[in-house]
Amino acid sequence: MTTRIHLSAPDVGDAERASVDAALRSGWVAPLGPEVDAFEREVAERVGVGHGVALSSGTAALHLGLRGLRVAPGSLVVTSTFTFAATANAAVHAGATPYFVDCRPDTGNLCPDLLDEALTGLAAAGRVVSAVVPVDIYGRVADLERILDVAAAHGVPVLCDSAESLGAARGGRAAGSFGRASAVSFNGNKIMTTSGGGMLLTDDAEIAVEARRVASQARLPVAHYEHAEIGYNYRLSNILAALGRAQLGRLDSMIARRHRVRDRYRALLNGRDGVRILHDDGLDAADNAWLTSVVFDDPAVVASVGAALAADDIETRRLWKPLHLQPVFRSNGRHVTGAGEELFRHGLTLPSGSALGDDDLDCVCGRLESALDEAGVRG
Repeated sequence: MTTRIHLSAPDVGDAERASVDAALRSGWVAPLGPEVDAFEREVAERVGVGHGVALSSGTAALHLGLRGLRVAPGSLVVTSTFTFAATANAAVHAGATPYFVDCRPDTGNLCPDLLDEALTGLAAAGRVVSAVVPVDIYGRVADLERILDVAAAHGVPVLCDSAESLGAARGGRAAGSFGRASAVSFNGNKIMTTSGGGMLLTDDAEIAVEARRVASQARLPVAHYEHAEIGYNYRLSNILAALGRAQLGRLDSMIARRHRVRDRYRALLNGRDGVRILHDDGLDAADNAWLTSVVFDDPAVVASVGAALAADDIETRRLWKPLHLQPVFRSNGRHVTGAGEELFRHGLTLPSGSALGDDDLDCVCGRLESALDEAGVRG
């Protein structure tokens, strides 16, 4: 094999090339412009919220979302430990301290019961919690109904990290529409991409207006450059927004392709002992199937299967290493059970992208089948 098979390569084609070319020809090359305006409207309409603010990254969306919730410097932001570092980094950018709560072992999403215990304990200790940030892991929307109820009972606002779940839903409600605001990501490996980028989504007009203002260096609306506070260079470019609009038009078909990829893995693993697909619980029809991960009973199999696929230049990845184990966050408070650590030790993510062709998928499945047999994971 001479071509590397990636975990989730960008899926771009003629529609994206035509859209970007049209944006270039329009002359709107500098940041902002009509493509940004249209992209914000279209994503907000797709999700079902009143406002979208297109930004340079999902991290920027989280940061400005926390600012919009008036996160107090020195306060705590309670979030899942089983996630990418950007979730916690955004809390630090906002001047807060991340506090980590463990996930459910069946989904990897924030556990509402543990969240309730954590918030109760923190209140008893006199700690100030400014926000709760649940994360939708690998395309599965968290149990946000219960999480929102728990947070409301403790008087804490919720910002949803929906970076991995655009296009998914829960209870008929779209990812990105929960909480006071939500953040989505358009990074290169996400379900749809603007190369790099993200969006803050909200029904709160005040949060959206404030995010737009500070994302453009907090410039005051006067004839000259006037600044009364520190701002950020966080806005998405018009060219990248054009790419995003084309991707949004193909989102449903890209999600359908990822589900077909998951179906192939499901068929391959059917009847094999000691392995399961994360989220393979009969409830994944509403997921966006961003990444398909397998969880092994024996953690030694993770290394052997990963090595076997890597030998054929097939990319795999371990599941998220819990943030409370990361060197930068080891001193942070946490309320954990070990569920995230177990998923990290036992899980492996397989090539899952919508750009994965049938021939490459056949290759992955063939090598995976051999690796499982060699590891003794048989039916």
